[in-house]
Amino acid sequence: MFQIPPEETADAVKTALHIGYRHIDTTAMYPNERGVGQGIRDAGLDLAERYITSKLNNGCHRPDDARRAFDHTLMALSTDYVDLFPIHWPLPTPYDGDFVSTWQTLEGFKNEATGRTPAQVVLRWHIQRGDIVFPKSVTPQRVRENFALFDFELTDSDIDALTGLDNGEAGQTGPNPDRFDYIPR
Repeated sequence: MFQIPPEETADAVKTALHIGYRHIDTTAMYPNERGVGQGIRDAGLDLAERYITSKLNNGCHRPDDARRAFDHTLMALSTDYVDLFPIHWPLPTPYDGDFVSTWQTLEGFKNEATGRTPAQVVLRWHIQRGDIVFPKSVTPQRVRENFALFDFELTDSDIDALTGLDNGEAGQTGPNPDRFDYIPR
């Protein structure tokens, strides 16, 4: 929502979502996150029907600053999570050449909307859909994570959002089961 005045943002977001846009991009730098959040709420869409990006402000790269900035973004948008929260611009110079620690801090945020790894979320998604799951790993920590699936549940919105990621044939990474004909000899 770059260069949209804060007082016009809510209406612009609501209109865009009603027309059919589903990805809304903002950042604290614009500064209209509150209006973006209001527009999203006013549009009345289910969480699974929209994709929200905000970004880490350039002056907030130190880990404690990044945490405060992320929390402020969630508060301004009035949401529990954003779908994407990248570094707005890597700035190694003012941070003694270090933007890796900033990235690592942001990686930590991704496990907070569930407190689970992406693999655990996907496995839990399969279980809640009634799919048969065969997790595999040789790494002891991942084997433990793959088994720790029965003390949390995904919401219906989470299930719908993950199910909505299906890209059909274009998103397939293995052979198509309808055409697979390999027989080992």
